[in-house]
Amino acid sequence: MKILLVEDELDLGRIIQNSLNQEKYIVDWFQDGDLAWQYLESQATQYTLAILDWLLPGLSGIELCQRLRAQGNPLPILMLTAKDGMADKVAGLDAGADDYLVKPFKIVELLARLRALQRRSPQMQPQQLQVGNLKLDFSTSTVTVQDDRGRPQSLFLTNKEFQLLEYFMRHPNQILSRDRLMNQLWEINAETISNVVAAQVRLLRRKLGEYGYDKLIETIPGMGYRLNPPS
Repeated sequence: MKILLVEDELDLGRIIQNSLNQEKYIVDWFQDGDLAWQYLESQATQYTLAILDWLLPGLSGIELCQRLRAQGNPLPILMLTAKDGMADKVAGLDAGADDYLVKPFKIVELLARLRALQRRSPQMQPQQLQVGNLKLDFSTSTVTVQDDRGRPQSLFLTNKEFQLLEYFMRHPNQILSRDRLMNQLWEINAETISNVVAAQVRLLRRKLGEYGYDKLIETIPGMGYRLNPPS
């Protein structure tokens, strides 16, 4: 799952990004409202949630929120601000924000509010996914598979392998191009090698192959990859 974070305080932005990364979210972090909007207009990235600071260089969080809603974008939005007056809260909610968190706050509360927004979202994605005997639970960051005796076994994946498997399981039978996977599963400022997607797919396949799922993800030459659920 990918989150848009627009926050100009460096220390706070790093704390939020690192905390979300630990929860297996992928975070695109901008420190300027204008840059965030330019990226949103030029890219087809699909975000699960947005975290917008109220006061930003360039466009404010309120203006970003208003522009998204004017386009009919239903993206769940959490507004961060030092403004704690009732009029300010009303202004944020009226602009289209779904929730409001006053600074300073605890990261555990931020994470709880994000989970609540996901549950309330009409576009809510399921927290548990299953393909054959392979089960992924995003809420607990676990992947389990049944062995040949029907006993559940934990599959230990790196964060990126987990994110890659989750994305494939959310888009079964679809051909996913390298560019689409890069756009959705790597952060905008990530330093990557040219064959990073192929390398990660290869590592994931190797681990899946230990349980008989080495054919689960198919390479489509010249196009990308596709997850083929067992019949």
